[in-house]
Amino acid sequence: MSSNFGMKGYMKGALLLTVAAIIVKILSAVYRIPFQNLVGDQGFYVYQQVYPFISFFVVWTSGGFAVAISKMLADVNMGKDSIQKKHFVSRTIFTYLTLLSFVFFAFLFFGAEWLANLMGDGNLALLIKSGSFVALFMPILALMKGIFQSRGEMAPVAYAQVFEQAIRVAIILIGTFIIMKTTESLYVAGNIAVLGTVFGEIAGIILLYIFLKRKIFFPKFQKSTLKKWPIIKEVTFLSISVSMSSLLILCLQLIDSFSIYSLMVDHGMDETMAQVQKGIYDRGQPLVQLGIVIASSLSLAIVPLVAHHMKKNEGRSATPFIQLTYRSSLLFGVAASLGLITVMPYVNTMLFKTNALSNVLMIIVLQIIPLSIILTLTAILQGMGKLKIPAFIILGALVVKGVGNLILVPRMDVLGASIASDTSLYLCAILLIVYIKKLTNIQLAKIQFYIKLFTACIAMILSILLADQFLNVFTKSISGARIEAVLFGICLISIGAFVFLTVVGKTRLLAEKEWFLIPFGRRMAVYQLWLNKRK
Repeated sequence: MSSNFGMKGYMKGALLLTVAAIIVKILSAVYRIPFQNLVGDQGFYVYQQVYPFISFFVVWTSGGFAVAISKMLADVNMGKDSIQKKHFVSRTIFTYLTLLSFVFFAFLFFGAEWLANLMGDGNLALLIKSGSFVALFMPILALMKGIFQSRGEMAPVAYAQVFEQAIRVAIILIGTFIIMKTTESLYVAGNIAVLGTVFGEIAGIILLYIFLKRKIFFPKFQKSTLKKWPIIKEVTFLSISVSMSSLLILCLQLIDSFSIYSLMVDHGMDETMAQVQKGIYDRGQPLVQLGIVIASSLSLAIVPLVAHHMKKNEGRSATPFIQLTYRSSLLFGVAASLGLITVMPYVNTMLFKTNALSNVLMIIVLQIIPLSIILTLTAILQGMGKLKIPAFIILGALVVKGVGNLILVPRMDVLGASIASDTSLYLCAILLIVYIKKLTNIQLAKIQFYIKLFTACIAMILSILLADQFLNVFTKSISGARIEAVLFGICLISIGAFVFLTVVGKTRLLAEKEWFLIPFGRRMAVYQLWLNKRK
């Protein structure tokens, strides 16, 4: 056992993983913007159609199986046979994952044409085949990350996550740039982007292997009295539950991949126009991802505290941490969502060249609010060991999304798809709130919190609208001019954020000691103390 595996070492490692996860999520959202700028909306459609297939395995591996393996290895009782038991568990899981990965690989590789035709675009088959190779690297990557985490060695996992994402982004952007300067084939550019993920996974494996070879050794396998089936059952259940909320987002995108384009074409829309509309609709994905970065970091940083205090019979309960996680995720989710809606035409032009379908993107970024709640509450429930009901709630949300697309897309095109997503996610968030209240019998937030939050949001929106009017006095409307959109967007976002945080600090929406528990909240605590220094 690593010497760092005390509480102090664990919290330091957890913080490192949190920072790494934030960097990875930001990179994952940000690279899509230059990629869309290189390939246009039609090229963005090509990549986004296949992206959920690939990311499903990446998320399930890094966020699911790795955590499940680490927990199972850490739970093996200490004793003279503990090393052999850990080796047996590791070998059983690796064998299971290897079989699982070959099944998934075969399904994607040999079923690529069938899946592409289901999506209504046979040209996507090559991209699906290329992406299928990601599944083959799932076992070794999950096992190595799980071994490190079980021993409290968080640094190699954090470095590997950032390294593999950096390699992936570099290959995607450099490869796409070269393709668009030479062949200009959108499907070839999309294929390069898919291969970027494959090579990113390989890079992560190589780096982890270097660390693994230096630090961890297992003895030769010996017979064990442990049963294989309970191990397989537990690792499957744990991996799905751990990555449940992230897989929800990807499953929503999968539903969109199989329904939006084909439904629009079937109901009379030109194929090129349908691809462009789906590509513009997909602009919402990086915006939503950036909006939920804070909620994701909260779930990673605060939830271990919830799990720790849930296990204690004495001392401080988990209630304050549950309340803080809910309130802070809602706080930043609402701010990001409403702020983006207010400046959407400028943000759309600033990031993606045109302000096309800004009304649709406004509806899409409303997803940030329920997703922020879903990410944190499912993580809290995971810490409490309550996962069955949330799984059913999430499955219900996916059914609502699928039915919503079938009904609304033929009538309203991509606007219908965005409304279907919002409906399913808000329903999911509400049901999770009801469930956790019933489970814990605690008040997640007082009425004063909602009043103060509403006040801060109104102040932010009014300040942005007034600043917009003021700026328009001195310059013309953006009229598609990107440089003006950049200037307006940056100014308005800065003003809105400053006003919102000032009102939040002045009204003490969160106490100073609560800001210290939130990642990077120390500066806000200092600012809040300065605002209220007379008190």
